Amino acid sequence: MKKTIGILAHVDAGKTTFSEQVLFYVHSLARPGRVDHQDAFLDSHPIERERGITVFSDQAVFDYGENRYFLVDTPGHVDFSAEMERAVQVLDYAIIVVSCVEGVQSHTETVWRLTRRYGIPVFFFLNKTDRPGADPQRVREEIARKLTEDAVDFAGWESGPSAWIEELAQRDEDLMDRYFAQGFDAETWRQAAVRLIRSGRVFPCFAGSALLDVGVEEFWKAFDRLTETDYAQRESESLAGRVYKVRHDAGGNRLTYVKLLAGTLSVKDMVAYTQRGRLGAGEEKIHGLYSCHGTRLTPLSQAKAGDLCVVLGLHGATPGDGIGTQKDSLPYAMAPMLSAKVLYDPKVTTKHVLEVFRLLEDEEPMLTVRWEEQLQEIQVQIMGPIQLEVLKEVVRTRYGMQVDFGECQVLYKETLAQSAQGCGHFEPLRHYAEVHLRLDPLPRGSGIQFASECSLDALDANYQNLIRTHVLEKEHKGVLLGAPLTDVRITLLMGRAHLKHTEGGDFREATYRAIRQGLMSAESVVLEPIMAFFIQAPHDATGRILTDIQRMHGSFDPPELADAQVRVTGRAPVAAMMHYPQELVAFTKGKGSMSTRFAGYALCHNAQEVIAARGYNPAHDTANPADSVFCAKGAGFTVPWNEAPRYMHCTP
Repeated sequence: MKKTIGILAHVDAGKTTFSEQVLFYVHSLARPGRVDHQDAFLDSHPIERERGITVFSDQAVFDYGENRYFLVDTPGHVDFSAEMERAVQVLDYAIIVVSCVEGVQSHTETVWRLTRRYGIPVFFFLNKTDRPGADPQRVREEIARKLTEDAVDFAGWESGPSAWIEELAQRDEDLMDRYFAQGFDAETWRQAAVRLIRSGRVFPCFAGSALLDVGVEEFWKAFDRLTETDYAQRESESLAGRVYKVRHDAGGNRLTYVKLLAGTLSVKDMVAYTQRGRLGAGEEKIHGLYSCHGTRLTPLSQAKAGDLCVVLGLHGATPGDGIGTQKDSLPYAMAPMLSAKVLYDPKVTTKHVLEVFRLLEDEEPMLTVRWEEQLQEIQVQIMGPIQLEVLKEVVRTRYGMQVDFGECQVLYKETLAQSAQGCGHFEPLRHYAEVHLRLDPLPRGSGIQFASECSLDALDANYQNLIRTHVLEKEHKGVLLGAPLTDVRITLLMGRAHLKHTEGGDFREATYRAIRQGLMSAESVVLEPIMAFFIQAPHDATGRILTDIQRMHGSFDPPELADAQVRVTGRAPVAAMMHYPQELVAFTKGKGSMSTRFAGYALCHNAQEVIAARGYNPAHDTANPADSVFCAKGAGFTVPWNEAPRYMHCTP
């Protein structure tokens, strides 16, 4: 039986130490490595060993009994949440490590929500029971309060009837009848546990110390017996898989990491893949197939359902994309909150720098590398400032180039306050397309959506599908800041083509102009990213912390006081609070700490100030015109956006 498992945690909860102990216990390592000794097997990159944090989602493969395991060690720092989310998408089971000292922290909540989003069964390991201040019972109560009431203590689960059996019986009527009738045996309850765990109705909880190897053996024996998959039955099905990582080796080869969900894959097979929800570059031939264990790639002739494999030959598939019959591309819950300007030696051409960062973007799609024509600069989007430090080191070691970055800027977005209509016409000589759209605001987090109310009698399906493609294929800019447009449904009301003169790109121009024209005539608003935070500090700092949060336009839950410490959770604008961790450390003399996670977008608290500082003029943005182009007397002429409606050839 094949199982892909992931180790998830807040930074410093002991995730990598726990992974090393598991690998040692199953005889995959001669001895467990340690983060502080810079010899952890799964933290193999020099950057990881130097910083003592996991940056890249490395993996190991090992056999235990009759089962084969693929273990993925994911980043725990919030700045590398995107890497962690991509790994979660291909897990069969997740192990969430929680420190018995710090308890449930903000990133613990993030990884929990991701496992719920993707329906991944979860086991909890409450770590660091050896540390002063450790309180496993308090942490179990936090898990019940903040994450789930279905986390069940499975300690001593093989010793016969105990509290965990009562917990299972309470969640299933048939099991409750068996419990009261005492018509059960150990195997019956094991199978019941497997079923309830796999369906996400029960989440087993264990405790111990990974550093001292306490409780790890008990945990692993339980995990092995309480988890099951059905990949053996899927080997005869058509090929299906999911891309979860892309890397480039020293020779420049593109390595595509794939989880096979069904079927088999062999060298020289032709494989189709989806890219951002569309069929990708037809079919491509697999030139190489490998298994991955740490930094070692071992050639394979064939991979089967349930395997994690590395593929040579897929040049366009990106993390989250499906291959074979898996036609969808998964959207991401995590999103970057900041952007930064790339600084480089003027002697190095901009083209070369862009090429390097495009390769990095291929590995990390959320990097979203942009050349800003108006500013004449390269910009990247990031999750946090530590990511920039890692990027600098990667560029230096891999490409021999010294780069730096400007100050981090908040990634604002724009949306509509109310509905509006837009129209676009593109008719230079021998071209023709006209599009009418309605733009409606949507709830936060909805992104851009498309709908059509246009009759097929007015515009045939091929052209309507083309307009849909153009609406969704690019990131449209707002008119207040030139920031990305979001949370808008764009509905096609009417369109017109010409039997003779309409060509491929005409509807692209008309659609873009219609969106822009609608935005120019609408009331737009600025959105800013919000962070959820968890602060722990000496109790005498409580007043200062609460005052600071209010000053930064944040909100907070009632503070929790315990053991001369205060714990404060809440939400605040990223722009106001992104430098607060350093401030907190300073005034608490190093005794305070703060962790954060992305918590979506909300109306900007100082929109007018932001708009004035940006100084964006939509009329000067020649790359995003709102004007329409008409034709008269054999020549095209431009009509300003505010006059264009009365020139249109059709009305919705």
